[in-house]
Amino acid sequence: MKNWQRLRNIIGGSAGNFVEWFDWFVYASFAIYFSRAFFPQGSQTVQLLNAAFVFAGGFLARPLGAWLMGRYADRAGRRAALALSVGLMCLGSLAIAIMPAGLGIASTVLLIAARVLQGLSLGGEYGASSTYVSEMSHRTTRGLWSGVYYSTLVAGQLTAVLVQVLLQLVLTEAQLYAWGWRIPFAIGALLALVVFWIRRGIDETHLFVVESDGARHESTGWRLLTRYPKETFMVIALSAGGGVGFYTYTTYMQKYLVNTAGFPKDSASRIITLVLLTMMFLLPLTGWISDKIGRKPVLAFSYGAGALLAVPVSTALATVTDPVQAYFLCMLPVIALCGYAALSSIIKAELFPTRVRALGVALPYAISQAIFGGNAETAALLFKRAGHEPGYYWLVSGFMTLGLLVALSMRDTQKQSLIADT
Repeated sequence: MKNWQRLRNIIGGSAGNFVEWFDWFVYASFAIYFSRAFFPQGSQTVQLLNAAFVFAGGFLARPLGAWLMGRYADRAGRRAALALSVGLMCLGSLAIAIMPAGLGIASTVLLIAARVLQGLSLGGEYGASSTYVSEMSHRTTRGLWSGVYYSTLVAGQLTAVLVQVLLQLVLTEAQLYAWGWRIPFAIGALLALVVFWIRRGIDETHLFVVESDGARHESTGWRLLTRYPKETFMVIALSAGGGVGFYTYTTYMQKYLVNTAGFPKDSASRIITLVLLTMMFLLPLTGWISDKIGRKPVLAFSYGAGALLAVPVSTALATVTDPVQAYFLCMLPVIALCGYAALSSIIKAELFPTRVRALGVALPYAISQAIFGGNAETAALLFKRAGHEPGYYWLVSGFMTLGLLVALSMRDTQKQSLIADT
């Protein structure tokens, strides 16, 4: 395959990842506004906690989406699964954009249903797009493209925050609470339609066409667990530490700055915007480094530094008042997190053979995120409500320590990859 064709396909596969995560994180970013509309009773913490429960509920649908879409990607092809996943996300975002918010329990049920649809979509998106980009990339640059791929995830989250900052500038707080929060969901639905059209024109991966033919029946959850139990556990453990860290420092941190440190909402949004922007540019660099020195040392540094920084950084942030200081404190654990994030897709793809790769990447990751990453914000708010907020960051440190132990025990997939050279 020519380099320009490879580049076009990688960009096409990654573009949908951007839109999927924009739609997913719009919910987290705008929860501070629509939580009052859907959950009018109680304090701000209680309202945010109710919205966080719904956010976590979307994660519960991700394993089912990962199983369904992972099998579909291993049987029908990566390209077909990519088009289907972004189509489902479009429907979920559109539903929230037009959903009535004053119907009591009925509104809550509708909101949960839309998040479940988005969860099904995102559960399938991660495995299909990670596998697609990994198989399309050349063996000498897979770490780099893995970093670029995760940058599109961060770019989606960053764009969600930027839309929030923009709307905070042009709309009053009353307008944001009343109807302004619907705008980003409508934007997400429109972007998903554009990417659906783009993905219908990308090529199928050569490895899927050549290697999976005749073995597509092997992509089942039972075969994955019985034939690749060690690899499945590794993905779950690495995703637990990385997911808890990611959702703590990029999603919950905005609320932590408002609800604990006392920053105004717009100031907290700007701080997280700068953090995400910096992270987005660090990820390809980190992936490129792994192409040179291997995946294992990069992962070990990521989890080790993450375990050491969790408690002291959160303690310092609780009392900081200067936005610049807050930015640099937030960046410390994020820099460490980049080691996991940049390699998140490639290390999982390199663990599994082609015939079960999409399912192997998607299902254990989605299970881990449903149990751990998706509940990070909920757990943090529960600790706060109980009056033991610092305890949550000891929990984060524990998950990062688990990731460190797994990283030290696994083979270096950059040197021993199951993805054939392309």
